[in-house]
Amino acid sequence: MKRAYVYTDGGARGNPGHSAIGIVIVNEDEEIIETYKEYIGKGTNNEAEYKALIKALQLAKKHSKKIHCYSDSELLIKQILGEYKIRKQHLQKLFEQVEKEEENYQEVTYSNVRRENEFIQKADSLVNQALDEKIK
Repeated sequence: MKRAYVYTDGGARGNPGHSAIGIVIVNEDEEIIETYKEYIGKGTNNEAEYKALIKALQLAKKHSKKIHCYSDSELLIKQILGEYKIRKQHLQKLFEQVEKEEENYQEVTYSNVRRENEFIQKADSLVNQALDEKIK
């Protein structure tokens, strides 16, 4: 496969509160090749968005060395691209983990997409499934 496309979402019920991540990885034909969901404990929405990206970078390397990552979190994408400063220390540490995971790739690119994107909606659904399973 030439390139994998990675869609991530993270969410928290309460901010901070119970949080989870959802990941959808698709191939160049827009076929889903992997999904992932996980309850990640207490945290904020922004922490969950970062943790979703970190886990996606860990998972996607078995599919391709070139990936394009999509998130509906403007803060996450603009911080990753250096357009927004990272003012919170805990997010800075997560950013550094992203940079470390990027070393496993020849190319990693990022885009902010709208919530209406079908793969972001699937990732969001995975977040909610993980939360629902944990919080019952």
